[in-house]
Amino acid sequence: MNSLFSEPVHLNLPDSDISYYPNFLASDFALEYFEVFRKTISWQQDDIKVFGKVYAQPRLTALYADNDKPYSYSGITMQPHLFTKELLELKKLVEEKSNTSYTTCLLNLYRNGKDSNGWHSDNEKELGENPSIASISLGQKRVFHLKHRTDKRLKHKMELESGSLLIMSGETQTHWLHQIPKTAKPINERINLTFRTII
Repeated sequence: MNSLFSEPVHLNLPDSDISYYPNFLASDFALEYFEVFRKTISWQQDDIKVFGKVYAQPRLTALYADNDKPYSYSGITMQPHLFTKELLELKKLVEEKSNTSYTTCLLNLYRNGKDSNGWHSDNEKELGENPSIASISLGQKRVFHLKHRTDKRLKHKMELESGSLLIMSGETQTHWLHQIPKTAKPINERINLTFRTII
């Protein structure tokens, strides 16, 4: 396994603990994992309710874990599949880097620029207080936005590169929201793995 483990870029944002490793995985390994997950993951598209109306979620998702605990968000309850060999490989690398143990991985497949993930925080009750969320990006790079919940002046925008790792921990989910916005540009697919611990 050729993992570069680049030095992290620490986002010095108030009320947060966010580290970004732009070259966590070498580009050839990132591509290999992307192709494996694109073909072998049990992708699904759920309906979500927004302001009383039901829509198809603008991306595909899948849940994998080392237990049978479901994960609920935005009115959706997902039942996990057991971790695959490749997910366990990446889970081990992420745990070593973050010094955190994870039980679960929520995967997102963004098929094009119309697929997105609206403003939210990963603060569901089953994640516990001050959860650590470790996110690996594979494939197309996408813009990632952060904004503070109460201080509207505090915003941050960055590109998440293929093979990168973003770790959000501490009070980040309490004080910050994040999103992957839509884009009108013609772009390729992106797979995002978000490791988390369900208690």
